[in-house]
Amino acid sequence: MSMAITNPRIADRPSVLFVCMGNICRSPLAEAALRALASSRGVDLSVDSAGTGPWHVGEPPDPRSRAEAARHGVDISDQRARQINIADFDRFDLIVAMDRDNLAHLRRMRPPGSGAELALLLDHVPGREGQQVGDPYYGGPEGFRTAWADATEAAGGILERLRA
Repeated sequence: MSMAITNPRIADRPSVLFVCMGNICRSPLAEAALRALASSRGVDLSVDSAGTGPWHVGEPPDPRSRAEAARHGVDISDQRARQINIADFDRFDLIVAMDRDNLAHLRRMRPPGSGAELALLLDHVPGREGQQVGDPYYGGPEGFRTAWADATEAAGGILERLRA
């Protein structure tokens, strides 16, 4: 007797997970940017974010991330940091890292047979493939503005790719 294996993905729709170190700066902004763009275009997809480290689990995004998202009419105050786990590699179609260190971490923890595609955020922006999103944590608001701009630019590329 054979038993069907079901994929425990979030839903029968495209799914994207954004990943940075602590899940309070860059990945919450990328999650927000893709959610906002998908909503404005009427595209149904699952979006989440996580961190590779446990430092901020359960915390809201950094106040500067919340302020930057709010400047663009997006409220991310309900988001809570979480750490990526092995099940995410089956739950998401695309797992997007903000920088090469986090991408390397994801590659090391990816279980054999996972169907999730791994990429850098800026791989979805023509001419910026392989570039990293700078970590704004130790800087001022300008780093968060840049992270939002990068996330917004990449969101368009991700959405187009998922729709293709």
